[in-house]
Amino acid sequence: MSYRALLENNRRWAGERTLADPSYFRRVAREHRPHTLFIGCSDARVPADVITQSGPGELFMHRNIANQALATDANLQSALQYAVEALGVQDIVVCGHEGCGGVRAAMQSEAPPLVDTWVAGVRTVMRLHDAELRAIGDDDLRLAHLVELNVMEQVRSMARMPVVREAWAGGASLRVHGCVYDLRSGLLRDLGATVDPNAALGARRAG
Repeated sequence: MSYRALLENNRRWAGERTLADPSYFRRVAREHRPHTLFIGCSDARVPADVITQSGPGELFMHRNIANQALATDANLQSALQYAVEALGVQDIVVCGHEGCGGVRAAMQSEAPPLVDTWVAGVRTVMRLHDAELRAIGDDDLRLAHLVELNVMEQVRSMARMPVVREAWAGGASLRVHGCVYDLRSGLLRDLGATVDPNAALGARRAG
């Protein structure tokens, strides 16, 4: 699709919206109060608002290759702080997807140099689960499992972020979730990896 086609599609969409609801864009522009910070992969086949049927203003989104939540990523950290402290989101979702090219790149040695550096965190996840992954003989199944392990590690990473911990210390009911999107079915699969203030408090006491 060309750039010109994108602009034409935008005009058509805006016109249809305005025709159906003349005040639609005025309402959307009036307030920015998303309920969820959605951290997803940059893959063009995983549009968060489309697959969750969310309207404008409902999701605050951050995307990067292999949906990573890195403490060293200033872009993520600033988005997280703004989402939690300024927008008051109630949920953070880390969403991976089947067949992720970034996760696949971490499993191989042929990625472009900058991508290779970026997915180093996924390689750390591989190292932590080396025996578990080696026990899976099928390459596609191994990739699918690493996608899940990576999401769960990013959920844990997010729960350790100072912004999240400070929000919990202040009484916020913020929750961090992990899920995987199946490109072939269009369905999101919850990984049961949710961390909330109670779980985080229990983990700190146990530690």
